[in-house]
Amino acid sequence: MSGEAEEFSQVADFKEECDVLAALIEALPEDRYEAATQFKGWTVNDVLVHFHYWNRAAHLSATDPEAFKALLGELLPALSKGGLRRAENAAISERGLALFALWRAYADEMAAAWAGFDPKRRVAWVGPEMSLRSAITARQMETWAHGQELFDLAGVERRESDRVRNIVRLGLNTFGWSFQVNGETPPAEPPLLRLTAPSGAVWTFGKEGTEDRIEGSAVEFAQVVTQTRNVADTALRVTGAVATRWMAIAQCFAGPPETPPAPGARFKTPSAA
Repeated sequence: MSGEAEEFSQVADFKEECDVLAALIEALPEDRYEAATQFKGWTVNDVLVHFHYWNRAAHLSATDPEAFKALLGELLPALSKGGLRRAENAAISERGLALFALWRAYADEMAAAWAGFDPKRRVAWVGPEMSLRSAITARQMETWAHGQELFDLAGVERRESDRVRNIVRLGLNTFGWSFQVNGETPPAEPPLLRLTAPSGAVWTFGKEGTEDRIEGSAVEFAQVVTQTRNVADTALRVTGAVATRWMAIAQCFAGPPETPPAPGARFKTPSAA
């Protein structure tokens, strides 16, 4: 068990992601929980409801498959009657400080439990089944991506660390998906990535010598694949037709094709909350 827990480093990364975001939200006045962000007008309450709903779903998939199956039975019909937001809000009534406390406590308990799980174990999900390693990486990605609109709202820079590597790898692993979901045939090979981590380390993925490449900040690459920034608003150096097209449509999350934000649409506001 101890070897499995040590290997499952993505759990600690998820926990750190939640801790960093929680520190930001704790500093917000409660009346800011209904302020609209740059992401579809979502509020802080909307983001926290979304986090808690899907954290709970992921935890049920790992700990109570029958309860997760029942949740899917409720969720899928609801999608045809108003979409995910309606289902999420109907399931969670807490708002404001009570909602923050609920999300925070559940995420902590979930991380503590998952630290002892086998990261290779397969679990059911809304789409195809996945490993627990992939499941917790998806939860970190959602926390990081939707956390961005809250940091932007507050006018605060997030304290990044090399935990963002999980999101970079998820972005690379969904290279083909980004084309498929847009009705395009995926290119045979992804571009070479040469990205600088928050620690200053240089991460290289892909084949040297390829014409297509993306170079620059690992955080900015993660922002593009999670659609929290338009590539034009980053300093990424994008070379080649395949790399250029990928950065225009990159989408590391499931669901129908989503249009990335327009240039200049997502940014850190000049004044703090």
